Amino acid sequence: MDFGTSIKTCFSKYAIFSGRASRSEFWWFVLFGVIGGIVTVVIDVMILGYSTEVYGPINIIFTVITFLPSIAVGARRLHDINRSGWWQLITLTVIGLILLIIWWATIGENKKNVHGSSLKLKN
Repeated sequence: MDFGTSIKTCFSKYAIFSGRASRSEFWWFVLFGVIGGIVTVVIDVMILGYSTEVYGPINIIFTVITFLPSIAVGARRLHDINRSGWWQLITLTVIGLILLIIWWATIGENKKNVHGSSLKLKN
């Protein structure tokens, strides 16, 4: 999956938490979020004149728009390694983010699990 396809897929599955997501779908959408966040901060600071210490309106709008798809694709990515999407709550402990990054980077299962059939078998 490429960058554009990942963004289209994640927005078309805006709030769909069931199913599975490939590593490429997840990481391309993460890259989109990081680049979008940087661009919106630059717009808020350079064009609108907000301070870097304050979240500007463009950045807030972008964050609100991408929040739910980010959580959804994270849950689908965890489903690919046969984990519950609820595991994303361990980010609240900060140290849990390390475990999540490892899981998100793990190769998905090649067999069917409770969350659906393997993404590799469909190709």
